[in-house]
Amino acid sequence: MLERAELAHLVDHTLLSPTATVADVEALAAEAEALGTYSICVSPSMLPLPFSPKVKVATVCGFPSGKHTPTAKAAEAAEAVRNGVDEVDMVIDIGTLKSGDTTSTEDEIRAVRDACPAPVVLKVIIESAALTDDEIVAACTAAEAAGADFVKTSTGFHPSGGASEHAVALMAKTLGGRLGVKASGGIRDWDAAQAMVDAGATRLGLSGTRAVLDGGTSTGY
Repeated sequence: MLERAELAHLVDHTLLSPTATVADVEALAAEAEALGTYSICVSPSMLPLPFSPKVKVATVCGFPSGKHTPTAKAAEAAEAVRNGVDEVDMVIDIGTLKSGDTTSTEDEIRAVRDACPAPVVLKVIIESAALTDDEIVAACTAAEAAGADFVKTSTGFHPSGGASEHAVALMAKTLGGRLGVKASGGIRDWDAAQAMVDAGATRLGLSGTRAVLDGGTSTGY
């Protein structure tokens, strides 16, 4: 069982609402610092931040549908890097993967990787709830081959749902510790967060972070 501070340091404290304002992001960063989270994750339009947070800054790319061209995703990632982010969470084209074209999936991840080279951390969102086990394995394999740092379960916006212990465990087994595993989407209380870590998650995406850490129930992402 993790201690509160240990769990907090695994969290990307997230605000991806389309109505978010600069003031909301400033409040997010202040709360992240108070809670001791690893990072904040905000929409790319909020960048560059008009202040200097004391935590890492992440953003999203091709979000939330993934139905953007590789060129557009790469340009979005490159702009985010110019605007000072430490991490980029990209959404793959789920339909391409489900059609069996894993070469194109790998190619689009590599295009984004090239646009945000290390030390920027690249996480690949695969919408695991919409995939079969074989497709989850294929997505993880493509992400690793293309040089990603993490594979992430979900955007939190897909109708199929968010993270599951089964998907996290399968991702962790497939990647064997070579890449991180981020669980996100629908993690709304302490027990769920702990279960994801026990299944193999090395990062968590939460919006209701304070409620989770305080042992309550979050209504957020």
